[in-house]
Amino acid sequence: MKRALAIAHESDGLPGQIATRLRRRDYEVHIHVVTDDYDHPNDAVPFPSIDDYDLLLPMGSVRSLTDKDEIDSWIYEELDMIKQAHEEGRPVLGICFGGQLISEALGGVVEVSPVTEIGWFELENGEDGPNPAGPGPWMQWHHDRFTPPPGFEVLARNDSSVQLIRSGRTVGTQFHPEVDVAHVESFLRLAPREYLDECGVDLQQLMEETRQHEMANIKQCHAFVDWYLDEVLAD
Repeated sequence: MKRALAIAHESDGLPGQIATRLRRRDYEVHIHVVTDDYDHPNDAVPFPSIDDYDLLLPMGSVRSLTDKDEIDSWIYEELDMIKQAHEEGRPVLGICFGGQLISEALGGVVEVSPVTEIGWFELENGEDGPNPAGPGPWMQWHHDRFTPPPGFEVLARNDSSVQLIRSGRTVGTQFHPEVDVAHVESFLRLAPREYLDECGVDLQQLMEETRQHEMANIKQCHAFVDWYLDEVLAD
């Protein structure tokens, strides 16, 4: 049985349906929660060695790579882990903040996005090939965006940001394929109402759309994981 290391940067950033599919594909999934205390983001649990794992899965975060000072006790170590894994050809699948980490670690740029995206959005093909994830809609929750590092293909985008990149066995997304209703509810429990209002999020509408898209998203998430395992890792 192969082993995947899912890096959940906070307790609500779990790998969700990605982990469900990986387990069904005979992966043992170890979830490493970096920080449990939202008020003290530098109080981090030491990372395990990636040498013990066949797949690295860095997930989303409420933190930003445009403000590394608040997470400088651990962020540089994680960036080094991702760079090491990529250079060794060890599979890396980064989700949202995880995709931004891939960009930052390998020579791309992470910046504040001119558009905050929270909700369900469709994707278009990238300039380097058809979008293997499909148009969605896919869940988005991000304030930052990334550019692809040198040598990476852009496989999907939307009007505001690059959404899917690949080089070899390393793939990064800006969208959240892992979510279901319970997962989005966990995001919202930690999101102050004032923050949601400031971002223009209609809470009731977001949850109605999430319930509407849940079963289709589980199916497309599992298909996305299958694409990664069967096509990306087979190359």
